[in-house]
Amino acid sequence: MRSAGKVVAMMHERLREATQPGVSTGELDRVAREVIKENGAQPSFLNYEPIPGITPYPGVICTSVNEEIVHGIPGKRVIQDGDLVKLDVGAVVNGFHGDAAVTLIAGEGNETTRALVETTRRSLEIGIEAAQPGNRIGDIGAAIEDYVLPLGFELVREYTGHGIGRRLHEPPQVPNYRQGGRGIVLKPGMTIAIEPMVNIGGWDTRVLDDGWTVVTEDGELSAHFEHTIVITESGPEVLTSLG
Repeated sequence: MRSAGKVVAMMHERLREATQPGVSTGELDRVAREVIKENGAQPSFLNYEPIPGITPYPGVICTSVNEEIVHGIPGKRVIQDGDLVKLDVGAVVNGFHGDAAVTLIAGEGNETTRALVETTRRSLEIGIEAAQPGNRIGDIGAAIEDYVLPLGFELVREYTGHGIGRRLHEPPQVPNYRQGGRGIVLKPGMTIAIEPMVNIGGWDTRVLDDGWTVVTEDGELSAHFEHTIVITESGPEVLTSLG
């Protein structure tokens, strides 16, 4: 999984350079395809069909802009100055998946968007810090919630992090908010994806007619960060980073 994680990190590095006003989300998808090909990997998302009968996902990456939270489909949309661009990418190497997401501001942005992005980025760090061996899955979401809500933002509740390994999505679910129970105990060797999604407005969502793109119900901005990690004896290790 470390090999898959490195490919994911390289995709994000290349995409950071390419995400500028004037570029289309389809062009970003092509950049990601090149990185996967260069590294002999396979895309995790292309033709992904989580439920039998659903239209398979048509892109290599998810490109969600502004009020789009997750699963935006890359295409002809041109990124504008100040847009909030969420890039969720996945790769498979030797049968194992890596999965990570980042939110970028195209151009300058404003104080509100910068605060949203920084809060979401930091909430991921806090969630990872809580993923210590002996803690429980619920401790991750509790730590994220305790940081985000006092800052005046809201957390998406209908979509969560997840286990990951030979399949892109495996048990357990990893909520980004506090639940009644604390969930299973985190043990060395477990691999999970933590991915807080933070909204300026309410937490309610809806899915567009394409069957994939999830947007905020109230049309307010959303940000999304994600890393794949492994629980070790000494604590969590991020697998989807070049560091």
